[in-house]
Amino acid sequence: MEVTLKVEGLMCPKCEARVKKALEALTGVESAVADRVTGTALVKGENLDVAALRAAVEEAGYKVTD
Repeated sequence: MEVTLKVEGLMCPKCEARVKKALEALTGVESAVADRVTGTALVKGENLDVAALRAAVEEAGYKVTD
């Protein structure tokens, strides 16, 4: 399964790393890549809970938009 989230506030490599770490800490996430250029986070895994992904990004201090 693959989920792409639109994320506001990604400004630097540190921001990307923070979002990646927050997402990869969730159960079922195999990999996550945050990209400040496109303003997205691409998450791959099994049985992903989109609400949990959104919450993890927002708890890390960024806004998820759709």
